[in-house]
Amino acid sequence: MKKKAIFPGSFDPITIGHIEIVKKSLKIFDEIIIAIGTNSEKEYMFSENQRQNFIIEHFENEKNVKVVAYEGLTFELCKKLKLKYIIRGVRNILDFEYEKNMAEFNRNIGEIETIIITSSNKNSHISSTLVKELIKNNSDFQHLVPGSVRI
Repeated sequence: MKKKAIFPGSFDPITIGHIEIVKKSLKIFDEIIIAIGTNSEKEYMFSENQRQNFIIEHFENEKNVKVVAYEGLTFELCKKLKLKYIIRGVRNILDFEYEKNMAEFNRNIGEIETIIITSSNKNSHISSTLVKELIKNNSDFQHLVPGSVRI
């Protein structure tokens, strides 16, 4: 039986930091499902379709990476897909505190374990928010995202 995990996020857009977390996760799990969450109260720079296409294009040769889009709570998607593990990447102590609280919630309400994977020092400063700021200000951002991300 394949050991699978879900890696949820907005991925608006996916960054090389996200790619690093997926690669590290594939050393632990047989299959990673990148789950693009949609929150109707959040404004996105890229449409759900664009975000999905960026990820699919980047991982097109990686048969152990799947992509799904979803709305609602992550633990509900885990139940639907019969998954017991969530992957979360952390860059710093603030990320860790937030993810620790979410891990407790998902464990208590959904009986789902969260595996926290740290980013390398070289990628710890990268966030989708930073990339969007660079894009909005017409600054170079390409070194922070995979080549599949185009505007």
